[in-house]
Amino acid sequence: MDELMKDLDKFGDLTGVFTLMDVGIVLFLSFALSVCVGYVYRYTHRGVSYSQSYVHTLVIMGCVIAVIMLIIGSNIARAFALVGALSIVRFRNAMKETRDIGFIFMAMAIGMAVGTRFYMLAILSSAALCAVAVVLYKLNMFAKVVRERILRVQLPVDRDHEEALDEPFHKYLDEYRIISLKTVRAGVLQQVTYSVVLKKKVSPRVLIEAIRKNNDNQKVTLILGQQEIDL
Repeated sequence: MDELMKDLDKFGDLTGVFTLMDVGIVLFLSFALSVCVGYVYRYTHRGVSYSQSYVHTLVIMGCVIAVIMLIIGSNIARAFALVGALSIVRFRNAMKETRDIGFIFMAMAIGMAVGTRFYMLAILSSAALCAVAVVLYKLNMFAKVVRERILRVQLPVDRDHEEALDEPFHKYLDEYRIISLKTVRAGVLQQVTYSVVLKKKVSPRVLIEAIRKNNDNQKVTLILGQQEIDL
């Protein structure tokens, strides 16, 4: 037992900057605060793109950043060595939602504060940032009612899409404008993409049925949900 304590003391002498107690506090606090951020993310998330692995990444990232900052300390050489090591890493996964980036930076900020042993700053800032996220979610701030929808219509390639769709568009739409026009199915059909605004009290099914009568019963898609899609 005495030899073990001597080895631990030797380890502390070799580090010269932090002790085992510092490591334990940093790991525990960064983990606890990152878990809180993960729960806030899960609570405030909307839509069907929720990913458990992303929340796990937030927690792991907070802990890892804290350890990295503890290792670097005030040593400039270590900081440049870390930059060189991380420069070879390539991240290819795109964020599904822009707010996910905010939570990544939140976890990084908490890890940096804990790793540099600004414990009170880490606790207060994480509480404040989590409160901001909850308030934005609860009050639904900056929400906007979007009436525009994306409409995709397929027609025979030899048909004039303006002439074929003029009647249902004037009857059921307040506004419409063409976004793209391309051929599909090896050039047999043309696909026209519109941005449309339905008239009040007009059912999407009524519009779709009216269009199918004029496009030889080809495929018609009206996207009613979020407009962040690939055209």
